[in-house]
Amino acid sequence: QVQVVESGGGSVQSGGSLRITCAVSGRTFAAYIMGWFRQAPGKEREFVAAISWSANHRKYLDSVEGRFTISRDNDKNAAYLQMNSLEPEDTAVYFCAVRERVIAPTYVVAAMVLEHEYDYWGQGTQVTVSS
Repeated sequence: QVQVVESGGGSVQSGGSLRITCAVSGRTFAAYIMGWFRQAPGKEREFVAAISWSANHRKYLDSVEGRFTISRDNDKNAAYLQMNSLEPEDTAVYFCAVRERVIAPTYVVAAMVLEHEYDYWGQGTQVTVSS
């Protein structure tokens, strides 16, 4: 059984930084894509960032490009989201998603933003940014 657990959320003031972590456990497999999504109160869940197995492909939501950085450590089965210059609009529950199914290299980037392309999800971690 695969478990995906997020940690590192919290409350910060506008302009501050946070680093959230996604830890995958339960059994060993190649996580072809690891991604972050978020859901703000009253809104639908949206894609934030994703990274491929070898980290040669990364994709970001336009509004976080240049402020957020996604990374991963395959030895630790973990992914990270470094969030800088946080804004109140970044307030949301942040979810980690993991894809185990094999994927064609040419489709990786397109798949990153699609929720149904992921196989496992965490319960989320709250990030609150105050003005």
